[in-house]
Amino acid sequence: MKNNNMICDLETGICGVAEEEDMEIIDFSIPEKTITLYYVTDPICSHCWAIEPVLRRFIKQYGDYFNFHTVMGGLLEKWHDGPIDPANGIYKPADVAGHWREVGEYSRMPIDGTLMIDNPVQSSYPPSRVFKIIQKNHNEAMAFEFLRRAREALFAFNQNISEPSVMIEIVNKLGLDGKAIVNEAEQLVGQQLLNEDFALTRSLGARGFPTIIMINEENKGVKIVGGRPFEYYVDGLKQVLNLEELKPKQQPSLSALLEEEKLLFSKEIEVMYDIEQSDVNSFIEKELTLLTYEAKEILGETYIVKK
Repeated sequence: MKNNNMICDLETGICGVAEEEDMEIIDFSIPEKTITLYYVTDPICSHCWAIEPVLRRFIKQYGDYFNFHTVMGGLLEKWHDGPIDPANGIYKPADVAGHWREVGEYSRMPIDGTLMIDNPVQSSYPPSRVFKIIQKNHNEAMAFEFLRRAREALFAFNQNISEPSVMIEIVNKLGLDGKAIVNEAEQLVGQQLLNEDFALTRSLGARGFPTIIMINEENKGVKIVGGRPFEYYVDGLKQVLNLEELKPKQQPSLSALLEEEKLLFSKEIEVMYDIEQSDVNSFIEKELTLLTYEAKEILGETYIVKK
């Protein structure tokens, strides 16, 4: 009986009987994740808000290469008489407002900031503890969504995210029990989880926010401090993987991205799709149907929300 299991070898050019098994199940979808990416941040960090567009694109296109882990760094325990952030001239809550406005204008991720004059956030620990409870009881993705919604509330919509009622509303909109989670966060477990993150922050050598640290299996890596261009993070990932080229995933369609994110600012669309600010409106009209979104404006910036 003739052997039908014949093959022409691509490398040698010789044709003959295949030595491999008849059937082999393989997975082409994603590479093995050998990198851990630590994102050291804080809910009231304005520069972290500013890098959201770049960080989102980096995760969407290169997230298959790393395990993403958010770490709370503890920016503000409480206000006191001494300097909180002397490098930025911040000694009291009202000093934050001007600094935030500058960051918002520079990054074009809108920041109102007047809250810090009228009804200042007294500590970033309460929303940080809520983040940790969601991360522990649910998953990283849901905790990260809470962090995003909290920052939207604080920076763009001027809400005090250290107040229980505000945090409860944000958590409820995630489909979780806001009151139960906020109450649990104020128990001993909330601060214990936060202290673990503070210890991790110190061990990673992170002294400011945002800090992104990528570590490989050999416990070697790169540390990127502050907001950087998109290509900077890609180059860092190449270094830690010791690869000259990486295979990015295609950006998600705008409709899929809006379905997931619920709200997108113009800058986020520009960065994700490599388009100019002047082309954003026409791009939105081309990619979305009017029944799926509503266009709005805040602080001179366009944003869209899912209907």
